[in-house]
Amino acid sequence: MKDDHLAGRGARIQPANRFLLRKFVQEHHEGIDEEEYIQRPETEILYESPSKVVNKVTSPDVGMAYSLNPYQGCEHGCAYCYARTTHEFWGLSAGLDFESKIIVKKNAPELLEKHLLQRSWKPQPIVISGNTDCYQPIERRLGITRELLKVFARYRHPVGIITKNVLLLRDLDILEDLTRDKLVHVYFSITTLDEKLRAKLEPRTATSRKKLEAIRKLTNSGIPVGIMNAPLIPGLNHHESPAILKAAADAGALTAGYTVVRLNGTIGDIFESWLKEHFPDRYNKVWNQVSQAHGGKVNDSEWGRRIKGEGPIADSISQLFSAAKDATMKGRRMPDYNTSVFRRGGNYTLF
Repeated sequence: MKDDHLAGRGARIQPANRFLLRKFVQEHHEGIDEEEYIQRPETEILYESPSKVVNKVTSPDVGMAYSLNPYQGCEHGCAYCYARTTHEFWGLSAGLDFESKIIVKKNAPELLEKHLLQRSWKPQPIVISGNTDCYQPIERRLGITRELLKVFARYRHPVGIITKNVLLLRDLDILEDLTRDKLVHVYFSITTLDEKLRAKLEPRTATSRKKLEAIRKLTNSGIPVGIMNAPLIPGLNHHESPAILKAAADAGALTAGYTVVRLNGTIGDIFESWLKEHFPDRYNKVWNQVSQAHGGKVNDSEWGRRIKGEGPIADSISQLFSAAKDATMKGRRMPDYNTSVFRRGGNYTLF
């Protein structure tokens, strides 16, 4: 019987930080090895005071030009998360540290306003999130994302949102205001409709039912919504695309995208540990098919290929997704962003 001392956490391990010279090991000097026991960590907040928060995205395959992340690390604890390795730059682990030690940028709204006040700035969509979720649980208490949306609304500046959490509905009033000038796009990430799988794979995210209800509510308010069916993991959830896209389309989603899972750096160790614990009977099949989708490796950093994969497995995923999208969302599209109403300099500052 498996113990549940890490219930509610996605990572099962604390892999060593590749940038640190020293690491914790359990190899006894007499040759007696003991199994590592990692205590379930409580969430810890670490504050940062950056000099800027709007970042130019240089990767040509992610579909955004600028991003803004009010948090680093994410309580959602998705076992596959590609952003986990960014925690290593802070001297932390991509494992349990990533989902329990959350770095908070308290001055993000002030820095956003400072950015928009630059004379050289030309309005173009800035996506909140992209590295971690701006509506992760800690946002309920800190409210930084809501303050960011107020700045976007004040300056009538276009903004995109990607989230796995229905806490976004708290800010419906601001989203409706932004929608009146075609200034916002919302995307929900829906990985699976199987609640048992979701609870293991991304333990602190909203259920698919709640996400679909949120899509319907946003649609009824006129707010454009799409979904990311991501990541698709061969042997685990890739076959769900038709059902997920139909459910999203029925709720009002206008478009959908997908990515194939990639396991760069220590994320491979984290996901492998998770897979062996939760799906030991499928481990070989899933691991081998993920490898086949990335040229024989689970880790792939090649632009373009890293997002969708290549080879027979990746082609079958692409074909299934494309057929499902044509069947459920043909003729639908997100409205273009409106950049003509930007208030250069704003009416007044918030700070």
